[in-house]
Amino acid sequence: MVAAQAGDRAAYEALLRDCVTFIQAVARRQGVPPDLIDDVVQETLLAVHGARHTYDPRRSFSGWLAVIAQRRAIDILRSIGRRRRREVHATLEYENHPDGTTDPERDAQLADSLGSLKPAIAALPAKQREAVRHLVIEERSLSETAALTGDSKGALKVNLHRALRKLRALLNKSP
Repeated sequence: MVAAQAGDRAAYEALLRDCVTFIQAVARRQGVPPDLIDDVVQETLLAVHGARHTYDPRRSFSGWLAVIAQRRAIDILRSIGRRRRREVHATLEYENHPDGTTDPERDAQLADSLGSLKPAIAALPAKQREAVRHLVIEERSLSETAALTGDSKGALKVNLHRALRKLRALLNKSP
């Protein structure tokens, strides 16, 4: 660490590599779950990097590192505790909870209305049909549709406007 403090990059890299197993052992002793030990290692190495100037060469490096690792482990354990208080694992409720992003009634109405509109939409020119499909039926944003089709937002607006005008005319003619 003394060499690293003096600016020896190779010594600093070797030091950090050599610290990993020590930090893992400290984390295990603190009771950190195995899947979070790497998080403790990463947090500790970041803390060492930020506090390397505070290390006093007259004192034990392993003691200094152990204190930092213990504190990072405690931080991780506390975050687990906070998360457990907020989150609920209730598998049965998740399985039986309906998907709020879909509306079966609306989907059925859309399918019914599209049944009568399909021939009219099919009669539209390709670009207008594409604009109606993406912007109205699939309810995509202008940005998404522009990215999908390669058309500009302005062109999509014009095509949609023309398509809606044609659809109104076609539907008003039918009995």
